[in-house]
Amino acid sequence: MVNFTSLLAGLVAATTALAAPTSSSASEANTSPNLSILAPRQSTSSGCGRNPVSSGVRSISVNGRSRQYTIRVPTNYNPNRAYRLIFAFHWVGGSMQDISSGGTDRELWSYYGMQRMAGESAILVAPNGLNAGWANNGGEDIAFVDAMIKDIEAALCVNPLQRFALGFSYGGSMAYSVACSRAKDFRAVAAMGAGQLSGCSGGNDPIAYLGIHGVSDGTLNIGMGRGLRDRFVKNNGCQNTNAPEPNRGSGIHIKTNFNGCRAGYPVTWIPFDGGHWPGAVDNGPESGARSWVPGEIWGFFTQSQLAN
Repeated sequence: MVNFTSLLAGLVAATTALAAPTSSSASEANTSPNLSILAPRQSTSSGCGRNPVSSGVRSISVNGRSRQYTIRVPTNYNPNRAYRLIFAFHWVGGSMQDISSGGTDRELWSYYGMQRMAGESAILVAPNGLNAGWANNGGEDIAFVDAMIKDIEAALCVNPLQRFALGFSYGGSMAYSVACSRAKDFRAVAAMGAGQLSGCSGGNDPIAYLGIHGVSDGTLNIGMGRGLRDRFVKNNGCQNTNAPEPNRGSGIHIKTNFNGCRAGYPVTWIPFDGGHWPGAVDNGPESGARSWVPGEIWGFFTQSQLAN
């Protein structure tokens, strides 16, 4: 299982750093997204039919700076099949290795559990943040996402209509930034325990959105998560559905699917009785093998509304 003791230590040590991206997001908000570097939306990428790249660490240049990411290609990869592409962003103080390894229980937690849930049906990516975070100064981390897409889709067979992003804490904030600035290029995002730390350039287009947040989160309080959610409730044309939250000490989570959203743009909100953790468990420890979170995220990404 993920080493959450180390995770918590990193979060505590970086408490002051969490506030820093708020000011940097202002500069990012003044930077117009350069969507022209992405290929037009189509059902297959240019990498289809080619000999695949191998799983492992890849390095690319982004605005003159070397950036790295880990990629996992399905073991039974078929170059003529278009795969889902899932980006998983790490927390503050974390790394791409933390996401790709999943800690001591690799099968359960690699890529926040998406490796297990996907069962060789998706290409998984864990980017490495600068200074172990996602400040996204001047939009540099969004530019990194764009560059990864170009690099991956030139070498592998991807369905560009099935790109997804998820993350926890600072990583969830980065997934939210992707939702704001690249809604036309991603199908859905899942933000766990997130706040607006990585900026929100644009932020007016619809995208399928899943928010998961602990009611007792003392690092990024649940009000921050509600604010992120409500942007896409509005963008997606959803009704202001009642979204109840569990009481502290109840040991449960409550799932709300917002009503009236535009076809293909659902919004789901899952608050749980717990704190700042990515793998909540009902009536048990904050995180563990029995967590319902990976299943909820995979179910959201693969629901019929999000099919091509």
